[in-house]
Amino acid sequence: MNIRLFCRLWVAVIGLALAQPIAAQGRDPLSDLLALPTASGLVGARDVARFAWVENAAGVRNIRVAERGQPARRLTAFTEDDGQLLYHLAFSNDGAALALVRGGDDEYPDEGNRPNTSTAPTTPEQRLFVVTAQGGTARDIGEGHSPVFSPNGDRLAFTRRGEIWLWPRGGESKRIAKVRGEVGRLSWSPDGTQLLFAEDRGDHGYVAVIDATGQRLRYLDPAAAQAIEPVFSPDGREVAFIRHMSPPTGAAPDSGPYWSIRVVDLATGAARALWTAPAGQGSRYAGTRARNLFWSKSSRIVFPWERNGWLHVYAIDAKRGGAPQALTSGGAEIENFTVDDKRDTLLYADNSGDIDRRQIWRRPLGNGAAVRLGTDEGMYFFPTTGGTEIAAIATSVSSPAHPVLLGDKITPLAEVPIAANLITPEAVAFRAKDGVEVRGQFFRAQGTGKRPALVFIHGGPRRQMLLGFHPSGYYSKTYAMNQHLAALGYHVLAVNYRGGTGYGQAFREAAETGREGASEYRDVLAAGRWLAAREDVSSVGAWGGSWGGYLTALALARDSELFVSGVDLHGVHSMLRPVPNTLSPKAQERARQLQWDSSPLGAIDSWRSPVLLIHGDDDRNVDFAQTLLLSRELTARGIPYRELVFPNERHSFFGHENWLRALRATEDFLDLTLKRRQPLP
Repeated sequence: MNIRLFCRLWVAVIGLALAQPIAAQGRDPLSDLLALPTASGLVGARDVARFAWVENAAGVRNIRVAERGQPARRLTAFTEDDGQLLYHLAFSNDGAALALVRGGDDEYPDEGNRPNTSTAPTTPEQRLFVVTAQGGTARDIGEGHSPVFSPNGDRLAFTRRGEIWLWPRGGESKRIAKVRGEVGRLSWSPDGTQLLFAEDRGDHGYVAVIDATGQRLRYLDPAAAQAIEPVFSPDGREVAFIRHMSPPTGAAPDSGPYWSIRVVDLATGAARALWTAPAGQGSRYAGTRARNLFWSKSSRIVFPWERNGWLHVYAIDAKRGGAPQALTSGGAEIENFTVDDKRDTLLYADNSGDIDRRQIWRRPLGNGAAVRLGTDEGMYFFPTTGGTEIAAIATSVSSPAHPVLLGDKITPLAEVPIAANLITPEAVAFRAKDGVEVRGQFFRAQGTGKRPALVFIHGGPRRQMLLGFHPSGYYSKTYAMNQHLAALGYHVLAVNYRGGTGYGQAFREAAETGREGASEYRDVLAAGRWLAAREDVSSVGAWGGSWGGYLTALALARDSELFVSGVDLHGVHSMLRPVPNTLSPKAQERARQLQWDSSPLGAIDSWRSPVLLIHGDDDRNVDFAQTLLLSRELTARGIPYRELVFPNERHSFFGHENWLRALRATEDFLDLTLKRRQPLP
C-alpha cells in the first residue's frame, strides 16, 4: 500500500461499534474463533488518562484509542489481511499525539530484508507515522522504529539500523548519530537535552548518552559485558543500568556474581557499583520480557532478582545502596512490572494464588501491603498507566486479549470479544520418569467413549501456557485450536515442560535441556503416557510449533509406538551448533555428539509415524533449512509426511489466512492419521 493511500485511511470514528469481521460471519467454528479481535501493544499517556492499542481482527490490524467513559474509537480504517504489522505505539506526554510503526517485523525491526508475507509485487516498507489522538491525516516521518517523544512533545526521537534520528514538529527528520550496534531502550532526559540508549554489539554491549544536538556522544562505564536497561535519575543528573555476563560453560550454579547495577554521574563520568548480586541463587541475571529497571521519584531503583529461586521485584536506595528490599515474595513468578510515578507505587503481574493464571497487584514502593486489582473471573497482564488511571490486557477462558481499566471494578475500554461454547480447561499435574513434577492444562473432549488424544507442546521454550486465552497472538491462536480440537472429539493436554517459565528458576534452568540432553522430552513423554493410560483414549498424537515443533519431531522419532501422528510447525530438527571454544577438543567432540543425540535426526531411523510439516520460508527464528533437512530424510526412509509451505511467511505467521490454512490442514491431517488411523494417500 502506498503512503498516500495509507494517510487517506486514517480516520477518527467516534462511537464506532466493534462488529465481527464480515469475513468471519457465517463460516465454520475454527474460522470464527481465529477471527475474534485481539488487543496488543497497550500504551498510556503520562499526563492524561488516555490509552491506545493494536486491534487484530481476522488479520485486519487497526489502532484504537479510548478514555474512561468514552467509546473507543479507531484511528485507522484498514480493511485487508495484508500481513503488515502495527507496533511500537508511543504517546506524547500530554496524550495529544501518537506515534506508531507500520510494516517490517517488530521482533527484527532493523532487518534489511523486510517481510512480504502477503507476496505483494513490491515489498512493503517499514514506516513511522505520527497522528493526533483525535484522528485525521497521519504524518509520514520516514523509515524507523522505537519512537519516543521529548518531554514537551516538540520532537520525536527514533532509530533505524544503528542510527538515531530526530523529527521536530513541522520540520524534517535528521540523523544525529550512527553507531556499530543495535540501538535499544531509547529515552529522553527529563529536561529534553539528551538521549539515552543501550547499544547491543552481539557478544557485548554499552550504554551511551548523546546530546539532542548530535554534537557529543559518550559511552558510560564501558566493560567486557552486556549493558542493558539504562534509565535516567528523576533529576537527569545520573544514569543507572544493569551490567551482566553469561557464565562460562560448566560453571557451578552458585558461582559468580555475574551481574550488578551501575550508576554513572553524567557531569563527572564517575561510575560506581550500586549493588552486586551475591553468589548463590540469583547470581545470574534474569529479567522479564518488558522493562526491568526503574528509578522512582522517591529515589529507589526497582529491579528483578531470583534470590529465593523465583523472579521477584526488589528496590534499593539509589544513593546509599545497601540491602535490597523485597517488594514481592513467595512461590510465585513475576511476569512483568512497572512503576507508577504519580503514586510512587509498584504495579506487577504474577501467578501468585494460581500458578497457571495471572493477576495484577499494586503496592507502595516503601512499606505497605499489595492490593489485587483484578477479579477471579479473568486473567490480567501488562499493567499500564495513563494519567491517574491503570489499564491492562485481560483474557479469560472465552475472551481473547482485550484492554480494561483496573479499579474498584473492571471496566472494559472497548467491546469484549466472547467465544461461545468453549470448555474450561482443567489444571493437571503428573510426574516424569525422573520424578520432576509437570503441570498442564487438560481440554476434555466433548462426547463419550474412546477418542483420540493430543499432547500440545508450546514453543520458546521460555513460555507457560495458561488456563485461558494467552495474551500472545501466537498462543491465543493455539489455545483456540486446542478448544476447537476438543470440540471435534480430541482430548488435548497442553504440557508445560521443564525449561519453561512460571514455575521458578530450578524448573526454567533444569539440567540437560535442549541440545544438552533434551531432558524436557521426558515431560512430553510423561504427558503422552498420562493420556494413553486413560480408559477413554484410543490413540495419542502430538502437535506444536517452534521448540514445540522440535519436541513433536523428537516424540515421533523416538516413540512412534506411543505418538502415532504429529504436526510439526517450524520445528528444529538438527540441534548441531558451534560449541564453546573454552572446552577441550575432546569435550567439544562429546558436546557435538550430545547435540546430535538430542536431535530428531539423531533418532530418525526409529521414526515410523506420519507427520505434517508446516513452515514459512522467510522464518527468521527457525531457518527453513530445518524443514528441508527433515523432509529429505523422511523421503529417503519412506516415512509418510505431508507439507504446507508458505512463501515469504515469517515464524509467527503475519497473515490470518495463513494461520487458518495451517490449522485447517492440521485438523484434516489429524482426522485422517489419528482419529481414523488411515494411511496417507
